[in-house]
Amino acid sequence: MGVAAFGFLVGLEIAARRYGQPGPITNQVEGLIFAPKPGPLYGGLALMMVVLTWRQRFIAAGVAIGIDVVFVLVRWAVDAKMTDGHFFGNGALWVMLGCAVIAVTRHTGRERVLLLKGVGLGLLLVAGRKAGDTWLFITSKSRPAVLDRYVATADHALGNPSWLVGRMVRAAGPIGTHLLHFVYAQLAVAAIVVALYQLRNVAVERCFPRHHLVRTFLVIGLLGPAIYMIFPVVGPVFAFGPGASGTGGAHWAVANIWPDTPPPISTPHPMPYDEITPRNCMPSLHTAWATAIFIHSRKGSRVLRFAGTFWLIATLSATLGFGYHYGVDLVAGAVFALTVEAALRSHDRGWDRPGIQLVIYGATVFAALLVSYRYLPMEMARHPRLFGPLLILAMGSVVYGYIRTTKLWEPAATPTRQSEPKPELSGVP
Repeated sequence: MGVAAFGFLVGLEIAARRYGQPGPITNQVEGLIFAPKPGPLYGGLALMMVVLTWRQRFIAAGVAIGIDVVFVLVRWAVDAKMTDGHFFGNGALWVMLGCAVIAVTRHTGRERVLLLKGVGLGLLLVAGRKAGDTWLFITSKSRPAVLDRYVATADHALGNPSWLVGRMVRAAGPIGTHLLHFVYAQLAVAAIVVALYQLRNVAVERCFPRHHLVRTFLVIGLLGPAIYMIFPVVGPVFAFGPGASGTGGAHWAVANIWPDTPPPISTPHPMPYDEITPRNCMPSLHTAWATAIFIHSRKGSRVLRFAGTFWLIATLSATLGFGYHYGVDLVAGAVFALTVEAALRSHDRGWDRPGIQLVIYGATVFAALLVSYRYLPMEMARHPRLFGPLLILAMGSVVYGYIRTTKLWEPAATPTRQSEPKPELSGVP
């Protein structure tokens, strides 16, 4: 997986250079010296530290914070420009690279491999964020026309949920809005919390579990944006509203009607849009990531299970309520997440017939959804009582297949044999 991820990053670097922008590898290297850009740098450090002892963790965290303090003082002294108020993060990156050097020069055998795996895990999380930013930039430059009219028309089959939830969020007032904004923006933090719980015993057992959330998170982030290139969509608030900032998308929008007036049913066609807004709606990767968090939190503590459920519901509400996604995006995102999760688990445990069938079925349903959104939107809008339940049924069938198949994979519980009571002997006290 590491080799594939590195090759993918190299490809993104080359593609970004074609448009005159640095790619994820360049941005990663710049993070060693320049003011850090937003990203989970300390989250990556936390993941790396699962392989360390508690003493080593305190030392690593202290060194990272100390390096960041030095960087901030130097930038303040020379009046260097900060990046959107982000002052810290260089230290975390330096410590991860330092641990990689220590692994190569001071350790051998199993301990070297374990530490390098920890470093790779942390760096992949950071690189994944930068790769995602590069992907979004490429979609905005390479896809001048978007397919929002098709998706908005197909969304009539579900009753235009973005318009409905958008009005509900607006009616909820600033408290509900701020809460949903926080949940939407901190999805990576929630994933790190669940992953740290899953990896909490690595330092003691000296090995990683076969499957954990970070792998699913990264694969979703690597594969998902490729669908954006096939099905470019900007979202309701941009295509039918004022844009996320309130004014940015008004010039390119079909009409400023979100979330008050549902879009009319009319024959869809591609529409031009600016070269700034990412085409990152189909499928909804926030839905896919939140679904993965929900799945991986099921075997945690009660608090973690509650948090996973809350994060999924709040993320779905935010994606719709802020106009970032259509309802059909969420359906596709959930199917996409379950298919990726099933493929990774099948790969880890060995491909068997149920796993192969589930992955093929999930991929088929996902492809059928995209094809129907593109070529059957008018039929879906004209017959919502037929196509609405069909969409939910298609998603539900993948959910059912995933639950049924993963239950087959669970180790069977062996009942404890009850010892038979000894017969009482008469006359013996």
